[in-house]
Amino acid sequence: MPKLIFVNLPVADLDRANAFYEAIGAVKNPQFSDHTATCMVISETIHVMLLTHDKFRQFTPRRIADARETTEVLICLSAESRDEVDATVAKAGAAGGRADPGAKQDYGFMYGRSFEDPDGHIWEVMWMDVEAATAAMADTANA
Repeated sequence: MPKLIFVNLPVADLDRANAFYEAIGAVKNPQFSDHTATCMVISETIHVMLLTHDKFRQFTPRRIADARETTEVLICLSAESRDEVDATVAKAGAAGGRADPGAKQDYGFMYGRSFEDPDGHIWEVMWMDVEAATAAMADTANA
């Protein structure tokens, strides 16, 4: 079985967070969801656990960071193409998130953008042409 990742995020409004993540393509897994938490499936190996603040506090004695004030984590998802990067960020903006809280990154062989969810969590979406990236890094190393 491949390793799975479960990103746990505190959310102020679980229904709003569910709607946002569904709008960008995640699928709710009802087996691991209730009125305090929702498991949103991004891919076979990536899941986002959206947790109410009360539920999140059960897992840590630390204060919950306000993601609009401090950086707690930057999460990056891969994309199959530049168009998929743009489409994902567009979906996030249309669903109530904020498109491009950070600068777009375009290195020719690598292209990335970001979005902020309604609770301020920043997600990056990145496409890379691995062969071109490998050649570019080899050129830099040989210079």
